Amino acid sequence: MRKAALFYNPLSGRRRARRLADVEAALAVLRRAGIEAAAEPTRGQADAGEQARQAIAHGYDTIVACGGDGTAHDVLQGMVGSDAALGVIPLGTANTLAHDLRLPLSPTGAAKALLTAAPRRIALGHVEYTDLEGQRGSRFFTVAAGIGADAHLFYKLNPLVKGHLGMAAYYAKATRLWLTHPMEKFAVEMQADSPMEVSQLLAVRIRNFGGVLRELAPGASLDRNDLRLVLFRTRSRMAYLSYIVRGLVGARWQVNGIDLVDGLKIDCRTRADATVESRIFVEADGELLGTLPATISIVPDALALLVPCGSDSPVRRL
Repeated sequence: MRKAALFYNPLSGRRRARRLADVEAALAVLRRAGIEAAAEPTRGQADAGEQARQAIAHGYDTIVACGGDGTAHDVLQGMVGSDAALGVIPLGTANTLAHDLRLPLSPTGAAKALLTAAPRRIALGHVEYTDLEGQRGSRFFTVAAGIGADAHLFYKLNPLVKGHLGMAAYYAKATRLWLTHPMEKFAVEMQADSPMEVSQLLAVRIRNFGGVLRELAPGASLDRNDLRLVLFRTRSRMAYLSYIVRGLVGARWQVNGIDLVDGLKIDCRTRADATVESRIFVEADGELLGTLPATISIVPDALALLVPCGSDSPVRRL
């Protein structure tokens, strides 16, 4: 790392009043180490990728996402295929990517970890979807993509409530959805396999989500060149709950109607008898994207990610 551009979302996380101070603290760590570093707020989800792309064009070899998983998700859209490396300063709500990389959760601690971090080329997930205006769109992701109840959660979650309550807002809304959401099924198809119907699909790339979820999809890893897919073939609320508890306690018991498989690509579409009102939502890295139809795939060697040295991160370092 010689020249780093730090991008921060002034609206993410619960510590908005301290956001600029946190970014300045991280900047100070990098500058004391002799790194040319500058910070800039993101202008919005649609513009953050272009901001990162412009920074790379101006000679920045490292892009640091200062925020949550959404901030990292937004800036990496402009980094795919480049030689620039992505670093993370966790200032968001869930910070699942930072948890998976075993990064310190303080801005100065994370900045110090980035000083000795090594770049690792990783695969990225890629999702094609239909946006809320009916147009086709696509995004890359590092953590996970979801279709069904989890994406409906992000559709219903009030950003203002999330900002004030943090993860408590997720858990409260998730509990309400578990009690009331109809768990409508949709069709999925993998390669040459026969089509099946599921009520929830997760395409997971990381091992450790932190918090109560821990291993949402055992076997998933950024070091792999495929997707770890969780297929909920059931609409049973108890099966959903059992699967979450399974991850909470780190167990490996089988939950009837829920399968874990590996894949490179999966196509998803609404059922032929679905009504216009029954929209199935799509999310990636905790960001609501749109609705079905959607295709999720893997793109090898897509991004250089800074992995802390001396940690037990599951991602191998170069």
